[in-house]
Amino acid sequence: MNVGQGRVQRWGLSGRLDDFFLPEVVQTTMKTSSASASKDSSAKMSIGYWSSRSDMAVSINKEHCMSFSRRFAGWAAAAAAAVLLAACGGSPVRTKPPTGAAIVPGQIAATRLTPVAWQQVPGWQDDSLVGATIALRQNCVRLERQPNWRRACAAAARLDDLDVGSARTFFETYFTPFQFANNDGTLDGLVTGYYEPLLRGSRVRRGPYQYALYRWPAGYRAGAPLPARAQLMRSGVLNGNELVWVDDPIEAFFLQVQGSGRVVLDDGTVMRVGYGGTNNQPYRSIGKWLLDRGELSAGQATMQGIKAWARANPARVDALLDTNPRFVFFREMPSQETVPQGGADGPVGALGVPLTPERSIAVDPSSIPLGTPVFLQTTRPMTNAPLNRLVFAQDTGTAIKGGVRADYFWGLGDDAGDQAGRMKQVGRMWLLFPNS
Repeated sequence: MNVGQGRVQRWGLSGRLDDFFLPEVVQTTMKTSSASASKDSSAKMSIGYWSSRSDMAVSINKEHCMSFSRRFAGWAAAAAAAVLLAACGGSPVRTKPPTGAAIVPGQIAATRLTPVAWQQVPGWQDDSLVGATIALRQNCVRLERQPNWRRACAAAARLDDLDVGSARTFFETYFTPFQFANNDGTLDGLVTGYYEPLLRGSRVRRGPYQYALYRWPAGYRAGAPLPARAQLMRSGVLNGNELVWVDDPIEAFFLQVQGSGRVVLDDGTVMRVGYGGTNNQPYRSIGKWLLDRGELSAGQATMQGIKAWARANPARVDALLDTNPRFVFFREMPSQETVPQGGADGPVGALGVPLTPERSIAVDPSSIPLGTPVFLQTTRPMTNAPLNRLVFAQDTGTAIKGGVRADYFWGLGDDAGDQAGRMKQVGRMWLLFPNS
């Protein structure tokens, strides 16, 4: 994390028991420096794509396979043709990387890809694709100069966002789907959720607004270690560094967990706040603390369960929060809003573009290049109801590791938080690579 270059990070959390056992989950949510953008744009990738006959999702006879493989061009062709030729007969083939596919710093670990026909993508026809072209154009802000994205981005600029039929034809024409597997060849992975908190507050301490969000304390070097939360709150170091006052200490804590959000002020305006650093103390799970002491059962140790406990035990909230030494600071972000917009203008993710509710995911960029469109097959939180969505890899997180692994951005506010806090589903992925 480099605050000096304008990068803001969200400490994301899906809200279930397992995540409260984890160290802090870092979601990158802002990178606005033009210097950083240029550096990312020119970053090179090195990745090997492996496949074999057993990976093929459909049976292709040798003659058709050879013909089909020759139709591909560009980097998508290289990966697809190699897999198809391997399926026609021969040993597994390692192909060259798809250069210029997305903005990714450094090396990318080997992944497994199998090209499939669109009709072989389960649930593809179930997605209305409403909002998908908007999210794609956000991608194109960063990717349109990449050679393999120029054609798709130029066509995307002409799309009518309300014409679902043309959107589906567009993706089927300009992209090739690849089933994505973990390094061990398995197809299933974990899908969690995150959101942008919405709090109530005031720039002045008064009435119900008694709990401060703090700036990095003046007089201390950026990134310097500071005392643990309990000592910090009682030391006087934070006095005079109040950014805004809010009406709920537990909501303020979960804003620290997410790392960015919005505060509806008492004058009707909306303040955007972003990550401004931490005290560099270790993270300890308050959910685990409550569980270990029998205050909550395993089924209650969710974000919602912790909030309910806090509201039932207001006199014990400070003691609970003090069990976690970690403390997060904030800074005010540019905003011209006067009322909440329902998440239509989301926080800026690691790709450097605003996140789109239910169309953006956080991924492990060592497995999936940032900017990659992904068809996600999963289920809605705590149900078996299908959730089949075209999403875009626009964010990252330190707990988001591995191949088939995603954190699904639900959007802004309490409803989004409820969904995110309950989401821990099994999912599969198909990566969409632009045709040349």
